[in-house]
Amino acid sequence: MLKNFWYAVEFSDAITSTPKRIKVLNQYLAVYRTDSQQIVAMQDLCPHRGAALSSGRIKGECIVCPYHGWEYHADGTCINIPANLPDTPIPIRAKVKVYEAQEKYGWVWLFMGDVLESERISIPELPNFDDPKLKSLHGDFLWNTHYSRVMENALDVAHAPFVHAGSFGDKDRPQIAEFTVENYPTGAGATVMVNASPPKGIWGFLASKQPSVIKTRTAFFMPNITVLEVNLVFGRLLIYSAHVPIDDQTTVSKWINLRSFFTGNWADVDSRKRVLKVFNQDKPIVESQHPQIVPYDLNAELHVQSDALQIEYRKMRRQFFKD
Repeated sequence: MLKNFWYAVEFSDAITSTPKRIKVLNQYLAVYRTDSQQIVAMQDLCPHRGAALSSGRIKGECIVCPYHGWEYHADGTCINIPANLPDTPIPIRAKVKVYEAQEKYGWVWLFMGDVLESERISIPELPNFDDPKLKSLHGDFLWNTHYSRVMENALDVAHAPFVHAGSFGDKDRPQIAEFTVENYPTGAGATVMVNASPPKGIWGFLASKQPSVIKTRTAFFMPNITVLEVNLVFGRLLIYSAHVPIDDQTTVSKWINLRSFFTGNWADVDSRKRVLKVFNQDKPIVESQHPQIVPYDLNAELHVQSDALQIEYRKMRRQFFKD
C-alpha cells in the first residue's frame, strides 16, 4: 500500500459523536467527533484489555473505553483510569495511536504514513467540486478486490461499449479516438471523445438532440481518487470517487455524484439508480481480474493506445511505491 498520502476514507456527514468503526489499509480505527467537533481517528484498540474503543462513548474531548472506563484524550493519551486510587500515576504505555484527520470535499481524509509533515503530499485540488450550480448526491459501493483494480476501471473508457452497452457505450462503435494525457503533480487526466448510445428513461426526454459522440473527462489523483465528467447536451454529470482500500481484497467506493440538470430532490432516486447500475455492471468483471493487485511491472500485462491513462496511473503508482 502507498501509505504516505492523505486518503479520503469516509463522508464527513457520517462521522458524529457516536464512534464509528472503520477499516482502512487493513487497520481498524475508531473515528468520531469530540464535543468541540474535532474529528479524531484512533486505533480501535484499548491497550488495557484489547476492547474496541468504537463501542465506547464520547465525554467532552475524550473517548471512554466501554470495558473499564479508561478515558483517552483526542491526542491518544489516557487521562483517567477509574479503578485507580487517587494520585496513582497513569502508565506511560496507556496511549493509543492517533492519525491526523482533515475534512475536505465532503470527505474525511486520514494520513497514516510516517514522513514528516514538511515532506507530505497535500490533499489534491479537485476541479469543479464546489460549483454551487451542481446538485450533489453521495453513496457507497463495495468491491471484493484490491482498490488499484477499481481505480483503473474508473479510468478505462474502452470497456464502456461492452460492459455498459445500452446505458453509455455504443457496442456497434467501440473505437476510441486518440487522446492526450495531461500530467498533474500527483495524478493525470484526459479528455476522451466517446461513441455513445442515446440515454434511456427520464434522461431520454432531454436527449433528442444528443450527439452520437460525447465529450468525457477522466482523471485520477493519488492515491485513491478518480473523477469522471460527462458533457451531455442537457448538462454536465460528474462522479468523484474515493476508492477506500479496506484490505488487499476489499474496497469501498465513496462516490459523490454532481449534476447540472434535474437539480430537484425528486430526481435523486433516478440519479442514484443510474450510478449503482454502472457500478453493478462493472463489479463482476473487476472482481474477476487476476491478479487482484495491479502489477507494478509495466510489462506484466498488454497495453494499447486507449489504455494511456491507465498506463500513467501504473507509472505513478510504481514511482511512489519505490519512493
